[in-house]
Amino acid sequence: MKQLVVVFLFLLLSNGVVTAREADAAKVERGSKTAKGGFQNEDEIRDKFNHWKTDADARAWLKAMNHQIDEIDSVSASKPHGEKADVEVTVTTQSGERVERISIKLVSSANGFNQIDKRWLNTYEKMWKMPPDVVEALKLFVGETPPREYSRDKRRMYLDELDENAQQAVLDFFKKNKDEIVSDLLAGDGIHAANWMMVAHKATDKPKWVIRSSTDAIKFYGDGPVELTKAGNLKIGRITLQRKGGDNGRETAKMLQFKINPVQLFDAK
Repeated sequence: MKQLVVVFLFLLLSNGVVTAREADAAKVERGSKTAKGGFQNEDEIRDKFNHWKTDADARAWLKAMNHQIDEIDSVSASKPHGEKADVEVTVTTQSGERVERISIKLVSSANGFNQIDKRWLNTYEKMWKMPPDVVEALKLFVGETPPREYSRDKRRMYLDELDENAQQAVLDFFKKNKDEIVSDLLAGDGIHAANWMMVAHKATDKPKWVIRSSTDAIKFYGDGPVELTKAGNLKIGRITLQRKGGDNGRETAKMLQFKINPVQLFDAK
């Protein structure tokens, strides 16, 4: 009996040692992933700016936005709510104060697409003063109006399934208003409009990043024709317009959304 007790205690203690070792290993692994992950979200990027004196990334970002590090007195970063700018950075120097408003895209895939704007159709209608024929066409596109005839999707119609007049109305509208639309989608407007766009690519051990002025980003993503895609959506330069979809069939699936591939900005000239 004593031998059984000894064996049991030995196994119990051994298991505890193994468990402890596994826990320690897990901690090391988590620490490794944390170090490799760099910045995971906008909160961390804001915090890095606030620690600019000791944070190499933040100092590099400030330089990319044309600041001379040795002339900076203070840096204060915050996150405005519900604005195009994800982080606002106030940089104070002896010559004055400048506010940098940054739209941030965090991506983990070189081929992934990122939503840059999503709203109800009637919101875009008011924003861009859409004419009735364009609104009616897009209602069919998102499914606010049921299909009038056969469609690949019984809930809605793709743009290439609309009659020629409706297709042309949509194309003409987005061609005519392309500059305003691309600017609103990427930078926004008003006092919180973004004047910089930052893309952080986290797919590698050491995340890489790029910062471009909103003017350059708008020019880059707006470059190209306005045309229908093979999938029946709309392409505006390098921006894709599509029905949101998903959401388990809830009404929000009928919203319009605009998407880009943020990683393309690394190749922008």
